[in-house]
Amino acid sequence: MRLHSIILSYLALVGSTLAQPTGPAGESGETAMSQREIALDSLLSERRSEADLEKVIANARKIGISEQSILEARFLYHVDRREDDALAAMLPDFLKQQERFKIGDSSIFSVKEDWLAVIEYVQAIGSLKQGDKAGFKSHITEAFWLSPRQASAFAPHIERLRLEENMRSVKIDFETRLAPLTGGDAVALKSLMEDKKAMILHFWSPSSRESEASMPDYVITAKTLGEAGIAMVSILPEDSPTTLTNARAMIHPLGNKPPGAWLIDLQGGTLARELRVQTLPTFILVSNEGRILFNGQPDDDALWDTLQKLDPEIIRPDMTGGLDE
Repeated sequence: MRLHSIILSYLALVGSTLAQPTGPAGESGETAMSQREIALDSLLSERRSEADLEKVIANARKIGISEQSILEARFLYHVDRREDDALAAMLPDFLKQQERFKIGDSSIFSVKEDWLAVIEYVQAIGSLKQGDKAGFKSHITEAFWLSPRQASAFAPHIERLRLEENMRSVKIDFETRLAPLTGGDAVALKSLMEDKKAMILHFWSPSSRESEASMPDYVITAKTLGEAGIAMVSILPEDSPTTLTNARAMIHPLGNKPPGAWLIDLQGGTLARELRVQTLPTFILVSNEGRILFNGQPDDDALWDTLQKLDPEIIRPDMTGGLDE
């Protein structure tokens, strides 16, 4: 089974719970340990849905896996999916568990400070959701202090907070004219917005493996949102001859009319720099007044929450079926 990617940001599995040799009456220590190993591996492995996780948790409780390990499994599940609302909602459970924490009951932490850092991290997320910038800084700083090894898990939230602060002062100029990727006269962004509810700027590149891998999902998303009245604009942030050739080859299988507009950024990637695009692909949701409503990854739940605030009828498309023939 594939373990949660977030585990790599924390610690190697300690397996302290696995070391307990006792099991249900009538079973040998070896058999009981084997069952615990299987249960813990299943508990900490990636789940396709929360319902799947709950089934595994029910089985783990029957085997005698500690509530500490179960709480850790829930934490990893939500962190791996960047579900901040769910993480913030877990705070009472963390505070309650703090009173009876035992390092021997933990499946992923080797010292108590790492566990306390996670509590601070969850409190920081709660502050972030409430718009409490000072509270976020206080808790995330304490989390760093308690467990510097978990810095790679904490850093994305700090980066996101800074990005959101910077985006508040940015306003897209819809008079901006960009050249079509397939050739022809430059077009103004305002001609693409017209009577749309909002615009999504999709920054991508053929040199980005993530952009290439996510292109089928983008096509589905672009069709869905285009039909819902969202202008979809894909922008190539560089214009070297090689990049342009590869980009055209990459969208060629999409047919003569790929969904949305496909444009090239201003010389030197001016627009990408203004919007602080650092990873590809990136989605930027722009209101029809030019304000930035979202800047981040296409699969971020916050994007779809924001879209549904614009139009409650917008439904996130199912990506499991692939493109239509």
